[in-house]
Amino acid sequence: MLEGNKDSMIVSGGMSYLVPDLLQQFEAFGIEETRITKLLILHAHFDHVGIVPFFKRRHPDLEIYASARAWEILQMPKAIDTINGFSRGAAKRMGKEEVYTICDLDWGDEITGTAVSEGDSIDLGDLETRIYETPGHSSCSISAYVPQLKALFASDGGGIPYKETIIASGNSNFTMYQQSLEKLKDLDVQYACADHYGYIAGDEGRDFIEHSIKLAKQRRSLVEEIYMRTGDIETTARKLVTAFCKENPDYMMAPEILEGVYRQMVRHIANVMEDHSNPSDSKS
Repeated sequence: MLEGNKDSMIVSGGMSYLVPDLLQQFEAFGIEETRITKLLILHAHFDHVGIVPFFKRRHPDLEIYASARAWEILQMPKAIDTINGFSRGAAKRMGKEEVYTICDLDWGDEITGTAVSEGDSIDLGDLETRIYETPGHSSCSISAYVPQLKALFASDGGGIPYKETIIASGNSNFTMYQQSLEKLKDLDVQYACADHYGYIAGDEGRDFIEHSIKLAKQRRSLVEEIYMRTGDIETTARKLVTAFCKENPDYMMAPEILEGVYRQMVRHIANVMEDHSNPSDSKS
């Protein structure tokens, strides 16, 4: 949540079943819901847009911002079905199914908003939110930076802080993910505000993106090493997921979803490796 002297804005849309918790937090922290006039979607995955339908229907004048690619995705019937199915599945796993009986949470194609892109800014009065296009985690990923607070909202496009590490999340295009991290590394950051597992402040916040860059390189090297041994995308993805789940049994994402994520990641890296090994083919 960003509170300017003119408007307030929710940054990112979280999981659908969190709506009751969020309303309780508004009350606990004295946040005036009527001052919330804007909501910024950083990418269109189900676990980052879940609260949007509820708040848009509750406040029809709420202005919702996302990348043009995100709005394209959020109008696709298949994507809407996936978002709703995964969101309900996550609520069931967390024992929160009842929230769907008291809140209107399902996405529909009537939810629209404003497209933002590189160089745009969102004015909250005394706070300026600058937009950066940071694809790689997804094709629609953007990041937001508030210079007055030295706060960076990179969502999963900046890597996911988890325990003592940062999970490299170049899901759709690992190369673009690494390029996006490089774009963000020179920002003056005091607070790295993640969508999952909280925020990082002080020296750790300042160094978060540099650390994420380092760990992304290590993860890519591991994927390349396993793929060179197996020569198979499916086998490589399964090995990575098995190892990850063994080390992190309490991670938020179900193994079957993780396997799809890793398969996509490995496919991109494998294709790059194949192109480099056959330079004449890649130019034809």
